[in-house]
Amino acid sequence: MSEGFIPLSVPNLKGKELEYVTEAVRSEWVSTAGSYVSDFEASIADYVDAQGAVACQSGTAGIHTALILAGVKADDLVIVPTLTFIAAVNPVKYLGADPVFMDCDDSLCIDPKKVRAFCTQECEMRDGVLFHKASNRRVSALVVVHVFGNMADMGELMEIAQEFHLPLIEDATEALGTYYEEGPFAGSYAGTIGDIGIYSFNGNKIITTGGGGMIVSRSDEYLAHAKHLTTQAKSDPLYYEHDEIGYNYRLTNLQAALGLAQMEQLDRFIETKNKNYDHYQSLLKDIEGVSLLGFREGVNSNKWFYSLLCEDLAIDRDALISFLQTKGIQTRPIWGLIHEQAPYEGAVAYQITEAPKYRSKVVNLPCSTNLEKEDIDRVVTMIEEAIA
Repeated sequence: MSEGFIPLSVPNLKGKELEYVTEAVRSEWVSTAGSYVSDFEASIADYVDAQGAVACQSGTAGIHTALILAGVKADDLVIVPTLTFIAAVNPVKYLGADPVFMDCDDSLCIDPKKVRAFCTQECEMRDGVLFHKASNRRVSALVVVHVFGNMADMGELMEIAQEFHLPLIEDATEALGTYYEEGPFAGSYAGTIGDIGIYSFNGNKIITTGGGGMIVSRSDEYLAHAKHLTTQAKSDPLYYEHDEIGYNYRLTNLQAALGLAQMEQLDRFIETKNKNYDHYQSLLKDIEGVSLLGFREGVNSNKWFYSLLCEDLAIDRDALISFLQTKGIQTRPIWGLIHEQAPYEGAVAYQITEAPKYRSKVVNLPCSTNLEKEDIDRVVTMIEEAIA
């Protein structure tokens, strides 16, 4: 059985990463220009069957850019989930707007039924624009996060977005490679169904560039504007004329070289994630008080993270995390709910009842694509020992 430290989620760099990065160094194209950037963009767009892709500095930079493309302005409201990483929400504040926090459903993704109830009961349409009645503020966008590689209920969410004229931004930073197998969006990948999609290549994601992100869209206009904004909004690159506020959100050629090598292995990574999830599931299914959260039916998920639901245990969730740490096994709880965080005191939080339950009961288990069967065996053995 495995005896070394088992990390939560680390990169797998066993392909042509060194070869491509070395070539980028030898070419001396190491900054934000170079062929690897455009090749990486094309690789992502081709993989998810998007109209195009624009590389950027991070998933957060991508979300910020997407909100600008969607027309979010100061003093607007933007509908967001509370159960997600705070980077999905902070860009709303960058623009002087405020979030409206929504609950999750059993997928851990935003609950479309509560989104619809909020739009119907707390808001009203005025000349084709949604306004929050209590504050008289415009609701200008909907941000959906595909949590841990699961797929949100895009069928209902797209209906809501269309009914209430809301641009829908898909935070697919954890869901590269997840797609619908059936239903009206069969064959569609996370990030490609709404108006704008965002991917992240942080070190713990299913592929990595060390840091970085990608914007995809069905709209050539959005893609062109995204490229413009993320490269300092140069209207004339020779004479350095700028026609709006832009951002230094470019990806480097070195990072893109890494990303291109990672993309060559993505299908294998997803296959490994699924195999390891199934092995965890087989070992945990008969252990009383714990269960591995599933993924939405009709979806082929990248199964980025594995979430252990702990109920009615003699040991509480945090004690379990501490115990596993002493055994050399890194786990973590779900993020703190964003509507409870200090920067968001006083924000609108609508009927949030389920997210606190999951917040207190979920432990994320080691899930790297480097994980061996023996590592999983040891993790589950230590869980059994902790809860016995």
